[in-house]
Amino acid sequence: MLNYEISGKGKENLVMLHGFMENLMIWGDLEARLSNDFTLIKIDLPGHGLSKMYAEIHSMELMAEEVKKVTDQLGLKNFHLLGHSMGGYVSLAFAEMFSDDLKSLTLFFSTYFADDDEKKEQRQKSLRIIKEAFPTYVSAGVPNLFNPNEKDTLEGKMNFAKKIALSTKNEGVLAAVKGMIERTDKKLVLENFDGKILVIAGKHDRAINVEKTIENLPDQTNIKSYILDCGHNGHWEKPAICAEIINTELLHHLPKHLLF
Repeated sequence: MLNYEISGKGKENLVMLHGFMENLMIWGDLEARLSNDFTLIKIDLPGHGLSKMYAEIHSMELMAEEVKKVTDQLGLKNFHLLGHSMGGYVSLAFAEMFSDDLKSLTLFFSTYFADDDEKKEQRQKSLRIIKEAFPTYVSAGVPNLFNPNEKDTLEGKMNFAKKIALSTKNEGVLAAVKGMIERTDKKLVLENFDGKILVIAGKHDRAINVEKTIENLPDQTNIKSYILDCGHNGHWEKPAICAEIINTELLHHLPKHLLF
């Protein structure tokens, strides 16, 4: 069973999935600002945090199935699912397989597109660096996930992100990279999903193609998108705004379509 923590006693259950080289500790700044109407279920994905390894390749579907075991054990039905980056890929796989369980799906600085050939090649090359020089991989990569215009003020958050990344099992990092390489396009999942879909992105995000992600969203009334003035890590860069959007859209469903 995956490691998880529960906080809050709200009527609405929000399951939160972290990204690559992260764990459930990333949510502190955001959690403090989320509505008391939520009960938060924060999960460590396979090979990350305190969760064990399951296979040489952690596909998004494998990880989603392990998340399902947690939600089933807790008796969760009709819950909200939010995933950051890789956690968003896992959330899409979950929605594809277990859509009846979900009330809403939030792609939090994530995308429904599969990797293009260039991205896949980058990931393939990273496997050797992760094996041979993991601290270098982390030190070079993590700062690029933050808004380059605010690196001075975000230094503390960057160091925290590096610390969490370095604590991740090496084999867990490798298994996740291999899983992300082979993941498929999930636009059809969005088109077929009946619940609320929320997309929160950062205009300085260099990890995903934000413009492509937003412009190609299905033209459906159940989808809302927001672009914030930050990089890939809104939970650390803009937690107050992110929480306000989540609280508003998932709890009150007000008709807003904002550019921050």
